[in-house]
Amino acid sequence: MIAPEPRSISIPTALLPVDGRFGCGPSKIRPQQIAAITAAGTTLLGTSHRQAPVKNLVGAIRSGLTELFALPDGWEVVLGNGGSTVFWDVATFGLVRESSVHAVFGEFSSKFAEAVAAAPHLGDPTIVRTEVGDHPTLSAVADADVYALTHNETSTGVMMTLERPFLSDPDSLVVVDATSAAGGLLWDPTQVDVYYFAPQKSFASDGGLWLAACSPKALERIRSISASGRWMPASLDLNIALDNSLLNQTYNTPALATLVMLNDQLQWMLTNGGLVWANRRCAKSARSLYEWAESRDWATPFVADPTKRSEVVGTIDLTGVDANAVCAVLRANGIIDTDSYRKLGRNQLRVGMFPAIDPDDVVALTACIDFVVAALRD
Repeated sequence: MIAPEPRSISIPTALLPVDGRFGCGPSKIRPQQIAAITAAGTTLLGTSHRQAPVKNLVGAIRSGLTELFALPDGWEVVLGNGGSTVFWDVATFGLVRESSVHAVFGEFSSKFAEAVAAAPHLGDPTIVRTEVGDHPTLSAVADADVYALTHNETSTGVMMTLERPFLSDPDSLVVVDATSAAGGLLWDPTQVDVYYFAPQKSFASDGGLWLAACSPKALERIRSISASGRWMPASLDLNIALDNSLLNQTYNTPALATLVMLNDQLQWMLTNGGLVWANRRCAKSARSLYEWAESRDWATPFVADPTKRSEVVGTIDLTGVDANAVCAVLRANGIIDTDSYRKLGRNQLRVGMFPAIDPDDVVALTACIDFVVAALRD
């Protein structure tokens, strides 16, 4: 029997989610965030980022993140333009003194290691690697001054519990890429010194901005490297970013709409119960997705260890049905961005489950996938 052309399959309206956006970044933006942009249209947008209205907005974001993450006294939230990709370069100048250790278990966890390896003023990084679908555990390495972890590997749907490597030098820093984790996963600041991210995932904003929660020990490292005379471009100078952040501004002009959406999402989280509430929402979605996959003979959670399955990015392998065809049908019916990560090369679906995504919509998505698979097999 000839399989139907995917785009000709119509999913019953009763099965469809209310919102069909399940992307892993950029992710679903709530209508209220767009309304916040409209409200800022004559008060913030098109005004100077050095004046009080915008500085107050930046201050609200910094204080809101401090509350959301329950940061201890002495921590600072630092921000700058460029997103997490730029922060990898920022960190090679402003955080790594001489050498670093990296847990690598996917596309994005490898990026910081690659940036360090390319930096002529740093030593070769130590890389501890596992196959995709798992994550390594770091141990102390002599003379290492940065241990680089990734809270959630966006490409594979693996999350890790953040723990300071045992017996590490007390002066070493634990630096965590939290781009797809921040705002959706729980973490303990006592185990971390720098927790950096961009706002286009759990915070449902646009990219092009990096934010970093920095411990007092990290702040001292930033200051000491700056005082050492190490050359660095001003746009990548973490000390300049810190000085500006303490004034509730960025070194160069930020995208104000990004800040407005970020702040609205942040206040939504805080009003509803903070990070614990946001994580419970994500965990509920994840539970529905993984339990559904485990109950199907043609679907399997990609991450074998349930404790390492992400609560914000779900990856599901399919057997006997083309995942690309499933995604094509879903997209034709208004359900978008369920494709696997392109470089992973698996017959897989990848589902964003960030706080803005309604857990009921994740359940509806699984019903739609059931319908599509049955139609493709007829």
